[in-house]
Amino acid sequence: MPAFRWWPWSRRPEPTQPANTVSLPDSLVASMLGAGNFAGTPVTEQTAMGLSAVYRAVSLISGTIAQLPLRTLRMRAGRLDRVGSILDDPQPGFGLTPFEWVETIMLHLLLHGNAYLTHVHNGAGALYALIPHHPLCVEPYWPRPDDRELPVGGRWYRVTDIWGRQSTHDARTLTHISAQSPDGLKGVGPLTIARNSFGTAIAGDRAAAKMFSSGALISGLVTPDDADLEGDEATAIKAELLTSVGGWENAGSIAVVNRRLKFTPWTMSAADAQFLQSRQFSIEEVARWFGVPPHLLMQTEKQTSWGTGVAEQNRGLGRFTLSPWTARVEQRLSRLLGAHRWAEFDFAGLERPNVETEIDLVIKQMQAGLITRTEARALRNLGPTDEGDDSDDEPV
Repeated sequence: MPAFRWWPWSRRPEPTQPANTVSLPDSLVASMLGAGNFAGTPVTEQTAMGLSAVYRAVSLISGTIAQLPLRTLRMRAGRLDRVGSILDDPQPGFGLTPFEWVETIMLHLLLHGNAYLTHVHNGAGALYALIPHHPLCVEPYWPRPDDRELPVGGRWYRVTDIWGRQSTHDARTLTHISAQSPDGLKGVGPLTIARNSFGTAIAGDRAAAKMFSSGALISGLVTPDDADLEGDEATAIKAELLTSVGGWENAGSIAVVNRRLKFTPWTMSAADAQFLQSRQFSIEEVARWFGVPPHLLMQTEKQTSWGTGVAEQNRGLGRFTLSPWTARVEQRLSRLLGAHRWAEFDFAGLERPNVETEIDLVIKQMQAGLITRTEARALRNLGPTDEGDDSDDEPV
């Protein structure tokens, strides 16, 4: 048997409610049912992520941040050192990998505006693992004025597991990472504040599906010039036209039909054209909500995919979109590491220039004496030279 208890709520008494029920706040139940949406379509994780632009934006931000190395740093005797910590593997030997762990936290933040991590301690009382919980299964609340025991951190958290069991936590047993918060209790995510935009986009997808399943998708109308046709005659004319002009094998051929017929092409109406434009506009709306350049959502109609302008937009993604998210995670996790230690995502790999520019920069740093030859080779993932460290003092 392990020396630690896996479930934090195993120390709590069993709840009186049935084990197959899950308690959620009324506001969360209303949000799951799509309340407050002008389009009247339910906006949930599944329906929102069903939008290609939302899925791309969320996966882009969460995946990019998850691939950044999460370092634990320490300042000692005026020197910055990297040290090991629980953040190197937040669920050691089981559960999520470090990449999946950060990605899950970012998914919770990007969709719901909150990420909750319960603490698991080993037999010696040391922090052993951090377990993410779905935001809909955690209810933060302020303590009542008559509470004799005030929570550490100022807030209580009621966590409901998948079996319906509940446990109460404060900052000693749960870490809460929040997005922008109007009340300081919990953050507000796009599924709440962008409900109308997402609902409109979901309604557009449903309308498009309905148009393809039940709408008129014919190429044109054929009507007789002289008289009305009987049912058998109309069927015969249709078969004759399909045989003469239908399919790839009749491309470029000349159709001869022994009838006096009038063909009217079926063209797209102005309403249909505006419908397509509205669906393109929804991609730009999603890009605004998540702070992602439209070209990274594969929307390149209004701009080129090449050039320095796009390169600057990619750098802006890290500076103006990724950095605020990582700062929230870094500062909360740093409180678990003790004094003079902090967590930091390493953006060096993400911000690296092209190979030619990087090599030129490394050479200039060596010539200025800022780095040694061994350090320069390490930046290029190269081992030390045969001459050893003594070559570091030689001129370039």
